[in-house]
Amino acid sequence: MSEVVVLGAGADGLVAAHLLARAGHRVTVVGEKSASRITAGWVPGSLAREVGLSVLEERPDPWLRAPLAAGGVLELSRDTAGTVQSIRRVSPRDAERWPRFAERMGALARLLEGLYVEPPPSLLDLRFALRVRRLGREAMEDLMRFLPMPAAELLDDWFESDALKGALATFAVRGLQQGPRSAGTAFLLLHHHVGNPAGVFRPPRTDLGSQLAARKSITLQDAAVAHIAVKAGRVAEVLLERGPTLRADTVVSTLHPQRTLAELVEPGWIDPELLRALRNIRGRGVAITMEMELERAPDFSTLTLAPSLNYVERAYDDVKYRQPSAQPWLDVVVQGKRAEVHCQYVPDGAPRAVAAVTKMLAPHLPPIAEARVLPHGGEPHQAELALDQALWMRPVPDLAGYRTPIDGLWLGGPAMHPGIPGVCGYNCARQILRKA
Repeated sequence: MSEVVVLGAGADGLVAAHLLARAGHRVTVVGEKSASRITAGWVPGSLAREVGLSVLEERPDPWLRAPLAAGGVLELSRDTAGTVQSIRRVSPRDAERWPRFAERMGALARLLEGLYVEPPPSLLDLRFALRVRRLGREAMEDLMRFLPMPAAELLDDWFESDALKGALATFAVRGLQQGPRSAGTAFLLLHHHVGNPAGVFRPPRTDLGSQLAARKSITLQDAAVAHIAVKAGRVAEVLLERGPTLRADTVVSTLHPQRTLAELVEPGWIDPELLRALRNIRGRGVAITMEMELERAPDFSTLTLAPSLNYVERAYDDVKYRQPSAQPWLDVVVQGKRAEVHCQYVPDGAPRAVAAVTKMLAPHLPPIAEARVLPHGGEPHQAELALDQALWMRPVPDLAGYRTPIDGLWLGGPAMHPGIPGVCGYNCARQILRKA
């Protein structure tokens, strides 16, 4: 029985730990017990089966609700007919085009689903080429055209309603220091479609981390990592800031690749060119998350304030110059009297944003009793989910297969392919077991 140490107690670390424990390894997870256990993202059926879970998902419906300037709201539901009916009130032309748009985006999302539960393909991978070919000519053309495209151009091609295009654009730039007119943002819109019914772009929230944290088949060490010891090119031990030294045959790090390889590992084991590439991974953090307590529960579960493509693009303009947006776009998910607000573009926390965001939301929510910025922030995926940091380039090409240059040291955190919580750790653990 080998000794495995997993660094990080989030969804990726817990998934990797339990898969390796089920394979007979002795696993210790090092991380904060208070780490967030609710994840936002698709949980593949194969992952749930292999860790023996029945994952509970929160999928609000309507999944998007946007106030209209002339009064009323635009609601996009999981039911295509309901979405068409709502869109028809703002644009009969867009309502007619919505089912076809949803169908074509859905076909491409299903291709990504297959690619996301295995190591990223290379451009020379014939299996990837065959999968794309099976989609048919129209979908092949869509894929080649959509991926490098600005989301604004994609949405302008399909729709005329400012309200519809603005609301959808937020899913193309969520977490990115880019605006919807930036090249490659159509990819992120497609990425958020993965695991969803056709025409739905909001990732579900799940209790994957909570369920795994409650299991007893692994040891959870509430501590911070000080050092990863390497002997003769192979991992040997993990030293904690406080606590015992852990012997390790295998280490799975879900920490940022730069912290893992440039700070925790002894100098000299990593090639300078790789270190340079690690330093250039983009993860700039352009959003804050706020939590609000409401005096009463509203009669809706989502709210998006992004009235047009131009509005979202102008919100991005400020952050290009390291300034918080004067008019950020907001996305709200409500559960009872509690509202969680994604606020973008607001870098570095920007405490003064609380008053501005509260003022923006006041006309749309019941009275707000309390509002605060949640302590976690920055880049939730460690590396931005931009097209040049995706698939076989995530986070950098030399590390895309979860292996590092040090034997026994693997990367399984959110900076890795495909950037979905839990799935990165799942793919990494399966690669370890295949190499065993």
